[in-house]
Amino acid sequence: MAKLAKAGWNVRVSSRSYLPYVDDEELDIRTIRAQEMSIYVERGYLDCGITGRDWIEENNSKVHEVGEFLFSKATRRPARWVLAVPEKSKIKSVKDLEGKLIATEVVGLTKRWLKKNGVKAKVEFSWGATEVKAHELVDAIVEVTETGGSLRANNLRIVEELMSSTPRLIANKDAWKNKWKRKKIETMALLLRGAIDAEVKVGLKLNIKRDNLDKVLKQLPSLRNPTVNELSNTGWVAVETIIDESVAREIIPGLKSAGAEGIIEYPLNKVIY
Repeated sequence: MAKLAKAGWNVRVSSRSYLPYVDDEELDIRTIRAQEMSIYVERGYLDCGITGRDWIEENNSKVHEVGEFLFSKATRRPARWVLAVPEKSKIKSVKDLEGKLIATEVVGLTKRWLKKNGVKAKVEFSWGATEVKAHELVDAIVEVTETGGSLRANNLRIVEELMSSTPRLIANKDAWKNKWKRKKIETMALLLRGAIDAEVKVGLKLNIKRDNLDKVLKQLPSLRNPTVNELSNTGWVAVETIIDESVAREIIPGLKSAGAEGIIEYPLNKVIY
């Protein structure tokens, strides 16, 4: 919801309702589990939605993919669905799964992966705590992870990766053919992407004597060339630019040493490329 707010939509969700409020009369919003989103978009119950590529594949949904959106500011790593087994297991590759029992939440995806590799194994749905089952109840699991830390903590070893997944904005194919709906969806995608991209950027303003301007400009990375404006104080200019947030802490001391004054770092709501 915070991402939608930065993109320009005020959304409020009640714990008692699946019908959130949004300050846009052209939108009706529903809260649907990511696992089911692509199903309802494909059926046309929803014109568009956000879900992972993994669930689109799992449901074998025929939808239009509008774009990829990496929502996490902390990590841009994709989620990975991996085949994992206990550390002491004799299973070393997908070929060793012949006749074995596998537990997973992505049954369809796993079955298609096994078929692609010419392996016949039994795949059962797991309702949760899948890591625990690998030691006593099944021969292997297919589980989602980013770093593999949770699997290692449970003494499990990754054998192979089935797929990587990132969030996607998807649209119903008929809705995408509708001129008005497509424009609305594209507008949402543009502003949402701008809000996400802005999370790792900051704006930077500073004042500098024109004689020292070149020294400052050499230190400034930028989306484009920094904006430079004359100040009323003769011989001084104002410089404004957009940089990666991680870069700001590295260059601000150098800018100060180069003669910059009134340095201001500020957050951004959206960056549209």
